[in-house]
Amino acid sequence: MRAKILGAGLMVGTMAAALMAGGMAVAGGPVPATAPVLAGPQFGHYSPAAQFDGIISASQYVTMRDGVQLAVRIDRPSQGGKLVEGRFPVIWHHSLSISQAAADGAGDRVSDYRRVQELVRHGYVVVQVARRGNGQSFGAMRGYHDRNETQDAFEMVEWLSTQPWSDGKVGMYGCSNTGDAAMQSLTVRPPALKAVWAGCFSWHKFDAFRRGGIFAQWGTGPSRTLEQDMAVAPVDGDGDKRLLAVAAQQHRNSTNLFEMWKSLPYRDSWSPQVFSRFWGEGSIASYASQMRLSGVPVYIQGGWFDELRDQGLIARMNLPGARILIGPWKHCDNDDFALLQEMQRFFDRHLKGIDTGIDAQAPIHYFTMNAAKGSEWRASQSWPVAGATPTPFHLSAKGQVGAMAATPVKAPWSLSFAANYDVRCPDAGSGSRVQPCHVVGAGPGFAGRPVLSDTEVTGDPLVDVWVAADGSDANVFAYLEDVAPDGTVRVVTEGRIKASLRATSQAPWALPAGVPWMRAYAQDAQPLTPGEAVHLRFAMMPTSWVFQKGHRMQVTITGADHRERLREPAKAPRITILGGADRAAQVILPVVR
Repeated sequence: MRAKILGAGLMVGTMAAALMAGGMAVAGGPVPATAPVLAGPQFGHYSPAAQFDGIISASQYVTMRDGVQLAVRIDRPSQGGKLVEGRFPVIWHHSLSISQAAADGAGDRVSDYRRVQELVRHGYVVVQVARRGNGQSFGAMRGYHDRNETQDAFEMVEWLSTQPWSDGKVGMYGCSNTGDAAMQSLTVRPPALKAVWAGCFSWHKFDAFRRGGIFAQWGTGPSRTLEQDMAVAPVDGDGDKRLLAVAAQQHRNSTNLFEMWKSLPYRDSWSPQVFSRFWGEGSIASYASQMRLSGVPVYIQGGWFDELRDQGLIARMNLPGARILIGPWKHCDNDDFALLQEMQRFFDRHLKGIDTGIDAQAPIHYFTMNAAKGSEWRASQSWPVAGATPTPFHLSAKGQVGAMAATPVKAPWSLSFAANYDVRCPDAGSGSRVQPCHVVGAGPGFAGRPVLSDTEVTGDPLVDVWVAADGSDANVFAYLEDVAPDGTVRVVTEGRIKASLRATSQAPWALPAGVPWMRAYAQDAQPLTPGEAVHLRFAMMPTSWVFQKGHRMQVTITGADHRERLREPAKAPRITILGGADRAAQVILPVVR
């Protein structure tokens, strides 16, 4: 695998040299769009007139196969204050609470996902279901998207499809943990499920929450106190909250997700808390064949500032016919993009049979940051996009000063630094919106010269370096950064790898071309020998970014990140980066000509 990637780098080396003048200076005119700008007004601009003028809500409990009762809120159309009788397609949300109030743990960050009830006026029944162990529902969470929850989804789809207000066609939506729940429903293939919209979910939970083998993720799933559980609005008929109190007490038996995830350092780790290898059990990747057999249309949403953006792209590659939309957003945000209109366009097509124009458009829509105004949104038939060429940019150092250029340095070099376990980033945000950041002094930066014209990078950057450490392990973080003429540094994207889990394997599912995959089983661990160099090759998360004229590309490498939930190894290592001679030290960027 290494020879193949290095070969690609050598092939494009001539092109890179032709592009660069004086190290990192890019020659030539403006970079053309990598894909056609979307034509037509329908993408994000679908707004048919409402059919009804109001919404009437009611809530109740529905009993599952094992006696656990799930809370359900049903929103139905009304006209002139009266409930409209008739059968409508149903869209439902496998959520944390049927009320979705900010204080109940469902959060207030999910933008248009909080407005889906508005589709009731367009002839839908919209339903909120609190997952077992959450909100107003009874029971306990055995894990996080375990097979209990998935079987609940199967039963709920069948229940919704047979109600007197349902026409038998059911769609599902969600983002973050609820996006994952929506995707999980595909794995059990309920016959009435006809469409799924899912945002910011995980394809494989190990790759999402132990990315690179490192526990540096923003969250470990829902967790609420008894007081928080009792603060939610009860189901109709439970005004004194007697039932809610019983449900809230049952929630105390839920699995402590932080403790479980902390105890699973490898992809095949066994959890005695849930009696399974839970990374596999809770991952939709384990059930890819079932999802493909379902044949259910899927629309995926991601954001370039969300840590799960690669997971959505990988899911689309492995689910034929799936669509994806990626904007310049943080986790589950959509800013000023009309996401609800695009959701309606999708559901109108697959639940009502309306020709909304969606079938005629490319399956991938993505936003290119810093692109010329009016050309930011692009469409593509595939990922990587047409015209993206893997282009090596070589790292080097003189003393403690790093550099990046189009041509490699032949003379051997090394640069050592101590991992900073005290790294802080107060302006990075918190929770699911927390961002990576450039911290001065956290690790060496390798900067190129200012680019002479706008240079677009769209795809999955790769890091290819040799490192040594003074201990048996080290966490290595790499950040691709944009340095403005005034010295301001912005993180474009980032990747990470635990050095002991560096061994690559053939992935059991499709990945973007050239992206390496680490199986990361316990037997794959290769502890470092202090002072001995090892080869690390890993991917950064995908991006679409234009480095504007006069800006510099920079790669910064550190041994710690402010998002780490658990310091491994316990003692901060001293890390040495090596290059020159026969040791590659480069970042391979998908540059669009």
